[in-house]
Amino acid sequence: MKKISRWRGWQVLKDAGWNLFLLSVGSIVTAVGVNGILIPHRFVSGGVTGLALVFHYLVPTLSVALIYAVANVPLFLAGWFFISRRFFLYSIAGTLLFSGAIAWVNVGPLPVQDKLLAAILAGIILGTGSGIILKSLGSAGGTDILSVILLQRFSVRLGTTRLAFNALVLATAALLFSLEGALYTLIYLYVSAQIVDLVVTGLSQRKAIFIISPQWQEISRGILDEIHRGVTILRGEGGYSQREQRILYTVVNFRELATLKQIVRRNDPAAFVVVTDTTEVMGHRIGNQPHW
Repeated sequence: MKKISRWRGWQVLKDAGWNLFLLSVGSIVTAVGVNGILIPHRFVSGGVTGLALVFHYLVPTLSVALIYAVANVPLFLAGWFFISRRFFLYSIAGTLLFSGAIAWVNVGPLPVQDKLLAAILAGIILGTGSGIILKSLGSAGGTDILSVILLQRFSVRLGTTRLAFNALVLATAALLFSLEGALYTLIYLYVSAQIVDLVVTGLSQRKAIFIISPQWQEISRGILDEIHRGVTILRGEGGYSQREQRILYTVVNFRELATLKQIVRRNDPAAFVVVTDTTEVMGHRIGNQPHW
């Protein structure tokens, strides 16, 4: 008798709803930063949003939302061919939500007069919004698509890519408007890039751990039983003693690091432990990158 597969429609709807929720919240937060700080202070921005603002400043009758939507067409094609069909569809939804938020979410100028403080606040708000969007399975279009392509293919961090892509926009702003305005924009872009990395990977950054100890069996068992993380046992040899040793290798998240240290201290206070940060981790249960 042929086995009837279980219907997964509710899970699909749940996942779609959650991703659309992230895209909506991120777009609204970003729109607050654009309409509340960038436009009132005549800051530019990065990527496609920055180009849209430049055209808007030059020709005020042109809508930022319309320019942004039109400029994303070639980037959508790149997302279709280089990332995934799912990412492409979610990015279309994200771009529509983002353009709609820019057009309709107008909170007025935020009460920050100092341009330096305004640039920092803009970086925090727009970095948070962009990070929330990239936590979904899509993007809001623009350089987000190119950032995801470079992250997948070359492991270039999202914030680094976004900052690099903005050099052209900054140069254009400096030539057309003022160098001072471009420098304030640079501050905003730097803060935004840091916040994006923090939101997408920073709060879930994984730690790679190497442990060398004669009590490796007890420590390994403690990691497996108490933290429920896998452990790889490597064979090594002491450079001075020439004796064979076992090296434990595991990856944990930030919350689990304290428990791991307790396990090591309990079994061998003299153990040699190396803790390193990771850029990204892919794998079952421990991975920390959205599966675009």
